[in-house]
Amino acid sequence: MAGRFLNKIISFFIFTLLDLLDFILCYLYKIADFFIEAECKPCYCSSSKEAITSSGKILVSEQGESKIVQLTCSKLHLEDISDTLYTRPSLVSEISKSTVVHSSKKIDRQRKGRVRSTFTVNSTIVEMLQGRIGKEQKLPIPRWSDCDCNTCNSWTSSCKETLFVKADGAKDNVQEDVIFIHGFISSSAFWTETLYPNFSKYAKSKYRLLAVDLLGFGRSPKPSDSLYTLREHLDMIEKSVIEAYKVKSFHIVAHSLGCILALALAVKHPGSVKSLTLLAPPYFPAPKGEQATQYMMRRVAPRRVWPLIAFGASLACWYEHISRTICLLICKNHRLWEFLAKLLTRNRVRTYLMEGFFLHTHNAAWHTLHNIICGTAGKIEGYLDDVKNRLKCDITIFHGKDDELIPVECSYNVQSKIPKAHVKVVENKDHITIVVGRQKAFARELEEIWNNASR
Repeated sequence: MAGRFLNKIISFFIFTLLDLLDFILCYLYKIADFFIEAECKPCYCSSSKEAITSSGKILVSEQGESKIVQLTCSKLHLEDISDTLYTRPSLVSEISKSTVVHSSKKIDRQRKGRVRSTFTVNSTIVEMLQGRIGKEQKLPIPRWSDCDCNTCNSWTSSCKETLFVKADGAKDNVQEDVIFIHGFISSSAFWTETLYPNFSKYAKSKYRLLAVDLLGFGRSPKPSDSLYTLREHLDMIEKSVIEAYKVKSFHIVAHSLGCILALALAVKHPGSVKSLTLLAPPYFPAPKGEQATQYMMRRVAPRRVWPLIAFGASLACWYEHISRTICLLICKNHRLWEFLAKLLTRNRVRTYLMEGFFLHTHNAAWHTLHNIICGTAGKIEGYLDDVKNRLKCDITIFHGKDDELIPVECSYNVQSKIPKAHVKVVENKDHITIVVGRQKAFARELEEIWNNASR
């Protein structure tokens, strides 16, 4: 009890200082962006605008449902975005809001004989849309704070619009396919460097293994104008894996954030899924009266300095500009950090986890974290209900007992919604070591799951 109290007190002071630092960094980055890129990029600290006009009038207000208008090709789509992108309560933000008089007001919607729909759009999203509508698409250029190496930007030179997929296993006589979906700030290497070498010859002769780098991560495209919504991630997985490899039925193996995408994919293709294996699914049912997105953000990123993994998640989730600074220091200079790691370990330690952690942009990580983990909090129950009612396959959930980021209760929460799901808690394993360090045993467990599904 004394430790928890001390953690709360220290965390309060530390995160108050971080609130102030993020507020200052907001203006520093605006200045830096202006001098380096000749324009100030919008951020979610901005207040929302009343309206934008493009191909008709779109009314915008600060409050309401979290919907945006997304332009793809020649169509406008309504996209779900998370309100946690622009609503993250803090002491500094509350003070700053109370001292600033908003010049924008709501447009009068009660006109004679007319009713207009109002979409909730933050000014950052508005400006991103304004930049896309009515302009020619140019070759993507990495921001000054993002890495410009060939590995991170290989997709720009090849003009590929599909995700990077590492295929292994059966080639000629493919009997079944397996899709691997990694978690947040990771890559396909989480699977290819651990499980791929440990599957049996029989498994590799029967199953085609398809590990994908999610949009914005690893060697996949990292578009700077994307909001990395659920629809965008699912569309790219379908286009890059299911359509490209002509997959008709498949097994799914997913970790952490990837579990959300796996559930959405399974609901979209219920008749094609042969087995569903989830590792540390982030499911926190929101109490009655609480907003699901905000509750999820507080559970995943609790604004605590201990444990360290929760502190890291809080930095990534609550602070747009501090997290950008971390990407600037680590991701932009990942070649240096990888060199130092190999030098210090004399190249005896494989650095695939570091590579997965480094190869992303701030824009991709920021929007994926909020729009997938937080933004889908209100949808997961519906996905779980659909999985329970529509999927006939086996569902297996693995969870490390020592996982301090996503506690074991999340897996039991999933099981409470899907009673047929089998939960296996692995002793002395955490969020990462649920796979890393026990890859041989986990490979055998997966083969058994797939073989049972085939029978």
